[in-house]
Amino acid sequence: MSSIRLLLCVLAFCSPLRAEDTSSAGLAAQLQPFVERHTLAGAVTLVADKTRVLDLSAVGYADIAQNQAMRPDQVVWIASMTKAITAAAVMTLVDEGKLSLEDPIEKYLPEFRDLWVAAESDETHRLLKRPSTKITIRQCLCHTSGMPFASPMEKPTLDALTLRECTLSYAMTPLLHEPGSKYQYSNAGINTAGRIIEVVSGQPYEVFLQKRILDPLKMTDTTYWPSEEQLSRLAKPYKPNAEKNGLEATTISQLTYPLHERTRQPMPAGGLFATATDVSHFCQMLLADGMFDGQKILSPAAVQALSSRQTEPGLPENYGLGVSVSENSFGHGGALSTNMTIDKKHGLVLVYLVQHAGYANSDGGQIQPTFQKAAIERFGKK
Repeated sequence: MSSIRLLLCVLAFCSPLRAEDTSSAGLAAQLQPFVERHTLAGAVTLVADKTRVLDLSAVGYADIAQNQAMRPDQVVWIASMTKAITAAAVMTLVDEGKLSLEDPIEKYLPEFRDLWVAAESDETHRLLKRPSTKITIRQCLCHTSGMPFASPMEKPTLDALTLRECTLSYAMTPLLHEPGSKYQYSNAGINTAGRIIEVVSGQPYEVFLQKRILDPLKMTDTTYWPSEEQLSRLAKPYKPNAEKNGLEATTISQLTYPLHERTRQPMPAGGLFATATDVSHFCQMLLADGMFDGQKILSPAAVQALSSRQTEPGLPENYGLGVSVSENSFGHGGALSTNMTIDKKHGLVLVYLVQHAGYANSDGGQIQPTFQKAAIERFGKK
């Protein structure tokens, strides 16, 4: 073998995994039958451990009508997966001693000192009373604050109000139940935590997030406002057609178009766009107890709090801080069926990115589990 040929082989072996080095030959190929049955347009799947990407591949189409294949570097709306990233930003301030999860939110947002909670409610009347306890930051992050999903002012889209305007609208909206008494999935609670970041840090939420989370984690394609180049890689959303025998293109109804327009407001509860690689960096940091690329992003204690059950005793739901938790894993999904899972038992990060509006991609909810099962069988710790 010539010295030049040998050098090329060495360089190819040593080069880090890049998007162009991957294709449907990876684990995403397991999902090809769903593409052929027209229940899945396309998907990007990624498997990693604490330090390495083990598999990054794509299958199907980013745009069916244009015959555009899904790419490993496809940009997607990750929706509520944003909640975990916002929670991590909050925990950087907890690490610094600048706030506590047990702090009442009214300590930072005085508008919440005049709250009401619904004591009785039906279609014709609502009886209000004062809540017996104060809402804490912890309850905002684990959906037991009593706040609704959104306020009546957040219509027709969820990205029209500034965070200050959002929290003022939440303070004017009666709580659905006493703080800590029930689990109620709430964008409002996470957005309120985002507003507290602004007040404590003295920076806009999106600036703080960029400096403290996105930049250190090298999440270069993660943004609230996709650029022209990123929009060229944005996968088209799909939903089941009326006949339930195929897919039809749709739009993201929760967001204002055009998506690059900066008049749209950052939404801590669900506004981010990202790639699989970017999401994996965030997940790897959590799997590595707060470390990424030799840099400390969070303390082990912060990661432990984030990934442990925080919902009150007696409630059936297991939710941490911005993530759902189970005995061996934690993570979060998004409105268009995206998902990230940190599997502590097998030491793996599993990222599943699609743009599908409908129950778990239809097909009996088996598409994502098919990928996860194949990933654990191939890469999981024995």
